[in-house]
Amino acid sequence: MTFGKITSLESYTDEFVCFVKVTTDQGLVGWGQTSTYNADITAQILHRQIAPWVIGQSADDIGALIDRVEAKEHKYPGSYRCRANAGLDTALWDLHGKAQNKPVVELLGGKPKALRAYASSMKRDITPKDEAARFVKLRDQYGFDAFKWRVGAECGNDVDEWPGRTEEVVPVVARALGDGISKLVDGNSGFSPKRAIEVGKLLQAEGISHFEEPCKYWELEETKEVTEALDIDVTGGEQDWDLSTWRRMIDMRAVDVLQPDVMYMGGIYRTLKVVEMAKAAGMPITPHSANLSLVTMCTMHLLGAISNPGKYLELSIEVEDYYPWQYGLFLGDPFKVTDGKVQIPDAPGWGVEINPDWLAKAIKQVSGSN
Repeated sequence: MTFGKITSLESYTDEFVCFVKVTTDQGLVGWGQTSTYNADITAQILHRQIAPWVIGQSADDIGALIDRVEAKEHKYPGSYRCRANAGLDTALWDLHGKAQNKPVVELLGGKPKALRAYASSMKRDITPKDEAARFVKLRDQYGFDAFKWRVGAECGNDVDEWPGRTEEVVPVVARALGDGISKLVDGNSGFSPKRAIEVGKLLQAEGISHFEEPCKYWELEETKEVTEALDIDVTGGEQDWDLSTWRRMIDMRAVDVLQPDVMYMGGIYRTLKVVEMAKAAGMPITPHSANLSLVTMCTMHLLGAISNPGKYLELSIEVEDYYPWQYGLFLGDPFKVTDGKVQIPDAPGWGVEINPDWLAKAIKQVSGSN
């Protein structure tokens, strides 16, 4: 099947989210999203450095288009280019799915199914007692059997969010959740190797199985030191987009579990390259998907198709008081949790409809003709 030539790229953006609409000369349409945060800046990259290389090109081969952009913009190999490319990539996957009346998960070789989710907290400015209380409520209300909370301070250089918080929040939350629950914590690059190993031993003693990004993510040797010292899984990779870094991370076994972010990576096509490297090394993929934008839906479709998925999907539990911008993006309830699981849609494309009211309020920009 052919999908025609791309005639336009449209962006709809605010500070946090940028949705992308791609249209071809066959009248086919797909919707995607760039990476969140500073999305209004990413939209300018999309129109200045992505659109000129794809308008008028065939929409048939998604990978060829991403490769073309990367070649033409080789002097700008950074995160923003990848964040912008994610908008093109994910919009084209949606277009392909809708044109073939198939969900993206099927295009990737999988099937719609329910995915186990872990309830992911984004808060550090919460007391251990309050964190434990909301976890127990979510466990009882929605059936979650896996939870992740925060330790240390983001890029904190061994300085805690407040003195003693890590030593308190680990046992308080772990013991409140009790047995039969998978427990994960995130260091967000907060520790030196020495301190990370100390914290890791506390995690082991409290039955926590996943220690995410314990050290500065850009210092792979530091993370590897922690990985080798602990018996629990050390995980990482959410910030990384460069494929040579991924090869080095995998080759040196810096972590036990790999966590690419579909949007930071530049879309599904480039994320699949990491998946294949991980598969060859016998390593699982537990992607980063820390908000309720399209990143989580794309991750759901990915996890439903790959042969080396991790144990669960990351699902943000923050509500309007903390992440107000992640609400009202879609019609319906695409991330509804039942018995601790979320369902990959069986509708064509990503299987979600962007809220027209949100689009009406967004800043619109068009490249090409629509």
